[in-house]
Amino acid sequence: MSERLADWTKGEEAIAYQTCTACGHVQYFHRAFCAACGESNPREQRASGKGRVYATSLVCRAATPETRAHVPYNILLVDCAEGFRMMAHGENDLAIGDSVIASFKPFAGKLVPFFAKPNRETRM
Repeated sequence: MSERLADWTKGEEAIAYQTCTACGHVQYFHRAFCAACGESNPREQRASGKGRVYATSLVCRAATPETRAHVPYNILLVDCAEGFRMMAHGENDLAIGDSVIASFKPFAGKLVPFFAKPNRETRM
């Protein structure tokens, strides 16, 4: 496997995913193998950041002291254009089916993907 791409999990403003070169399976979580067929060394790619809201949950009670300053905040499941689903933060008024695009915002001391409707200023 080659050097890993930039990714938000390493504090960089990018979303990385993998595609299997043998069967074409798309997976979001980094693995050394394809979760569908077991082939080793899936190819890493950078996501466009475009997607559609699959589910949304507005958090109104902080789970930790670090998240208290962000309440209320929206947790989403987003079906990304490349074919994988990911969990992320997003605008509080997003609804299931909305088209969204990713940016990145600080949340509880970390940089996280933050989705909003296209052509709209994102805020947190």
